[in-house]
Order: sequence, then C-alpha cells, then structure tokens
Amino acid sequence: MKPFRSRLTLILLLLVGISVLAAGLTMAKVFRDSHIRSLEEYMGREIALLEDLLVLPSSPNEGESIPQTFAENARRLASLTDSRVTFIAKDGRVIGDSQSDPASMDNHLDREEIRTSRADAPGHAVRYSDTLGRDMLYVAAPIVSSGGFDGYIRLSMSLKIVEEGLQRGWLIMGSALAALFLLSAALSYRLAGGLTKPIEHIMDTANRISKLDYDARVGPMRRDEIGQLGASIDNMADSLQAQMHTIRDNESLLQNVLDNMTGGILMIDEEKRIGLVNRQAERMLGIRADRVVGRPYTELKRFYELTRFIEDGLHHKNRMHDELTLFVPEERLISLDGVPMTVLHDDSYHGMLFLFQDVSDIRRLERMRSEFVANVSHELKTPVAAVQGFAETLLSGGVKDEDTARSFLKIIYDEGDRLNRLIGDILDLSKIESRRIQLDYAPVHVLTLFQSVSKVLEGSAEHKRIEIRLQVPEELFVEADEDRMRQIFINLVGNGISYTPEGGRVTIKVEEFLHEEYEEDRVRFSISDNGIGIPKKDLPRIFERFYRVDKARSRISGGTGLGLSIVKHLVELHRGTISVESEFGIGSTFIVELPVLQENP
Repeated sequence: MKPFRSRLTLILLLLVGISVLAAGLTMAKVFRDSHIRSLEEYMGREIALLEDLLVLPSSPNEGESIPQTFAENARRLASLTDSRVTFIAKDGRVIGDSQSDPASMDNHLDREEIRTSRADAPGHAVRYSDTLGRDMLYVAAPIVSSGGFDGYIRLSMSLKIVEEGLQRGWLIMGSALAALFLLSAALSYRLAGGLTKPIEHIMDTANRISKLDYDARVGPMRRDEIGQLGASIDNMADSLQAQMHTIRDNESLLQNVLDNMTGGILMIDEEKRIGLVNRQAERMLGIRADRVVGRPYTELKRFYELTRFIEDGLHHKNRMHDELTLFVPEERLISLDGVPMTVLHDDSYHGMLFLFQDVSDIRRLERMRSEFVANVSHELKTPVAAVQGFAETLLSGGVKDEDTARSFLKIIYDEGDRLNRLIGDILDLSKIESRRIQLDYAPVHVLTLFQSVSKVLEGSAEHKRIEIRLQVPEELFVEADEDRMRQIFINLVGNGISYTPEGGRVTIKVEEFLHEEYEEDRVRFSISDNGIGIPKKDLPRIFERFYRVDKARSRISGGTGLGLSIVKHLVELHRGTISVESEFGIGSTFIVELPVLQENP
C-alpha cells in the first residue's frame, strides 16, 4: 500500500474506532443509568407499598433502648424485597438494619438519599459501601406508620446485578461494535482507495513529468475536483511538452549552427571559466570541448598570445580585434574578435564571446595574387625586353650581316611565340579558375587518347631519343572532356620528356580500380620518367603558378610555368585528384585519378 493511502486509511480507521468507542461508552452509560433509574423507581414503589403495610411503633428517644421489632421487621422485609432494609429515626439515628447492629452505625441524617428525600419523591444515591465492598444503590423515603413511627425507610441494593448486566451488554455490544468496526474498516479501506487511487495516479504522473517524462498523462477521470486537477495536470504537461519541443528544436538548430560555422567560438563567463567551445574552435585550437568546458581559460596557457588577448577582453569588457599566429600544429593566422555578452533588459555582464576566423588561406591567396601579378609582370617583361632590344638593334642598322640579322629575327619570333603562349596560358588559367569553361563530357577511349598524345610529342621525344612506353588496357573508356584530357596529358608527358636526359624513357600506365572512400570505379593514370627528379622541399609547391624547380632549365625548355597549375585545375574540374612522387636524381611519377563516370549535372 502506498504511504498516502495508508495514512488516509489509518485516519479513517481512527475516526471510526473513536466513533465506535464513543458510541459504546455512551450506550453503556445509557444502559447503566437506565437500569439504575428503573431500580430507583422500583425501590421507591416498594417503599410506598411498605409504608401502607407496616405497623411500627414510634421511634425511641435518644438514650432509650431500641425495640427489637425494628431489627426483625428489617430482616423480614429484606428477605421479601431481596435488598437491605434500614429504619432511620427522624434525627438520623439508625434504629433497625437487616444486616448490621444499629448501635454500631453512624448517624445517617447527612446521607444524600436522606437529605434529598421528600414525601412525594424518594431520595437516592449510588456510592461505594465500605461494609460490603461494592457499589450500592440507596433509595430512602420519609414514612409515617399507623403504629406511630415517623422516620425514614431506606432500601439498598448491590449494583452487582447491574454490573453483570452491563458486562453482558458490553459483550453483546462489543461483538456488534467489533463487527461494525471491521465492516467500517473494510469500507474505509475501499473509500480510501477510491479517494487516494486517482490522487496517487495524479502524483505519479506529476513525478514522471518532474523527471522530464513529458509524455506522461493522467488521462480521463471523474468529473469532480480530482478530475479537474487531473485535467489541469494534463494541460500543464501539454504546455510543457510543447515548450520543451520548441526549446529542443531551438537548441538543435543553435547546435547545428555552432557546429557548422566556418568560424570558431569560445565563450568565457563572468567567472573566467570556459563556457562554450564549438567544433571549429576545437579544430583551430587542437582542444576538446569536454575537457576544457567549465575550467579556467588559463588552461589554454600554451597559446600565450591568445590568453593575453582573452585577459585583456575580460579586463576591459569592450569589443576587441586582432590577428594572432597560432601553431596547431602548423602555423595558422587567426583573425580574433572579442565581444562582451550582456542581457538587453538590464545590461548585465555575463562574460566575453571570442570569434575565431582562420584567415591563413585568405592571406595566402592575397600573397599568391601579389606574387602572380609580380610573376606575370616579370614573365611578360623578359620576352618584351628581348623583342624590343633586338628590334632596336635591327632598326638602327647596326647589323649588316644577313645571318646575324636572321638570327635576331628568329629570336624575336621565338620570344613573340613564347609571349603568345604565356598570354594564352594566363587566359586559359583565368577561365579555368573562374569556372567559365564548359566541359563537354563524352566517352573517351583511353588507348586512342594516349596514342594521340604520343604522336603529338613524338618529335621532341625522338630528338632526345626518349622512349614513350604505353601500358594501357585496350577496352578502357572514361567519361571526360577529350580535348581537356589531351591538354592534361600533353603537359604531363611533355614535362617528363623535357626533364629526362637523352636516352631515357617516359612510361604511361593506366589501371581501373574501386575507390573505397568515394565508392565508385576510378581510373589511375601514372606518368613516370627516369629524369632529374624533384627535390623533396619543392614537392608541396610544384602545382603553384610560375613555380619552377630549375628556373634556368625551364626557360631553356620554353615552359611558361603555368602548365602544372592548369593541369591541377582541369583534373579537379573532372572530380579527380593529382599527386606527385619523386626522388631527386632518380625520376618522378605524376598520378592522376579520375572517376569512370561523371555525375549528372
């Protein structure tokens, strides 16, 4: 049984028990009083009857001997009335008693039954008799006998018969009251269950709601106040559930925003503890939110400049901005803003919010743009200066020899051609980077493609006695823009020929495979040579614009310095990847991986 029901049942049982006990005591008292009154009336009638029948002499004066007739009459009447009979003179002296010697008895004038007796109403009293050792009922009345007696007759009777009757009554009444109590207890338990069961259900539902189980409901109940309470609980639960759904949706939305922000967020509360770290800030700082949230910001002490910036922000409580260099583990340039957090309605301060933005790529692009402009200017200036110088020499008439003049004109032509190719590559790269070129996808027969590439480069390869080896499956097709594919591999194979000494070789190997990460069929193109190779320090920058490993040799080969950058962008437009493996003095391998099928636009 649940505590509330137990308490209510106990209270009801106590009330019923008290009521039953009070009823029993009341009934016992009524029974006893009623019985005693009946005896009083009966004994009063007996006294009246005795007054008419008795012939007694007058009472002796004080000091005179008491006639024996009073004692005899007292004993005779006692046997007839089954009670104790006492004759009392007018002055209170006992002159006859059925059980005791009158001379040994006290004056009875002050006894209650004597004092309250009247001719029309007998006096009565109930008191404990020391002589007999029990409660006695005394009834006395004044009488005047025809023989001259003027005094009192007192009848007394033991209440033992009343007590015995009362005990029998208690036994009967107690049994009835016990049965009534048991019946009342059962009814009380049932009543308590009827009252407490819905209340317990409501309490259980309220407890479940307090433990965040917002699906808990009381359900339909009766139409009294308890039912109204249950309906109110359900309405409250509906409201709480709707509010919690809204809060959770907002939290989820906010968490998604925080997790997918390109910038990092670090919140420091007014107690200088880390209150929030989003996913991007974790990546930027190389930390884990579950390890730093709730701890002092000084836990970031390995970032000295950052902790100084945070300390200044917490001290001044103003907007701040700076750019810091962090090493996590590589060098990163971080744009950092500090914003004080305040509540609008009272402007109370709750800490500082720090916003991180990795501007390393932006600054690198700005640097690359500046370098590109400088490189373009330099690359354009060299052929222009050569053309201008040789043209001025020819115009001044300083060259009379026809062969010299022809060689000058040949230089002017080559530099103009180089200038034209450079401008073409710059324009081509600009279109590719801005994605203003449209790729025309179609099935490309890979073997035919490389046969075409080999034919284009056949002259330069034969000039250096370089062998071009093809290891290409005959029936392999790939979906791509054939012209751009040819441009990619002419650049790569051409570079292999240019940087391979005479008598070397360039190997073209093609194989199909299943890419586990992309879960699609891909083709790997490997362009290998046994040329001069690329130093390890230059490998990360090999695809940058105008970057040359050997600048002097590149100029001799006629390269513009944009070929590999163009190749990288074209490969990425085909959803592919390009990488390079090289050992200085041994050779290089450029690896291009492309999907067999392109995605539908």
